[in-house]
Amino acid sequence: MLRLQNFHGSELEPHLDGLGALRIAVFREYPYLYDGSLDYEREYLRAYLKSKDSLVVLAFDDDRVVGATTCLPMLDEGPEFQAAFVNAGYDLSTICYFGESILLPDYRGQGVGKAFFTRREAHVQALGMKLSTFCAVDRPAGHPLRPAGYRPLDDFWRSHGYVKHPELQATFVWKEIGEKVESPKTLTFWVKKWQ
Repeated sequence: MLRLQNFHGSELEPHLDGLGALRIAVFREYPYLYDGSLDYEREYLRAYLKSKDSLVVLAFDDDRVVGATTCLPMLDEGPEFQAAFVNAGYDLSTICYFGESILLPDYRGQGVGKAFFTRREAHVQALGMKLSTFCAVDRPAGHPLRPAGYRPLDDFWRSHGYVKHPELQATFVWKEIGEKVESPKTLTFWVKKWQ
């Protein structure tokens, strides 16, 4: 039985490396194919430490971090996350950004993903935000590294009330498996309205 625990701001610090290692492991899988480093992860996750209104939910099996989900006000995210919404005329102060929702393969299919959404959405409502959003990497259906039987999460996201917004896109740069250097990837945002 997994234990889920909420962390806000600097409370996350003792678990930063555990979360970073989890992100590296899960995002190495398709569709992200991320070839990451713990140094980069520590820097990236610092936004959650700095934000007093962030929420990170960690799933523990005993003391081992096996899953995580994150969110914070869009105003506390970097400009690369904010740009699509600024350009489209959104008020950033009304938006909560959902970062990763990740779980090691052995723990999937047990309802943890739904519990993660429930906790993040309760946080959105506690903050009085009008929108919650996240982005997902765009990959062509015929991508050579797409595993047989791969099922995108689009239906799961729709079942939680999220709508894909092709006009809201971001470009992020990372090194993926098989690349010698980092390259840009396009991600598309999904949005849910609360008010």
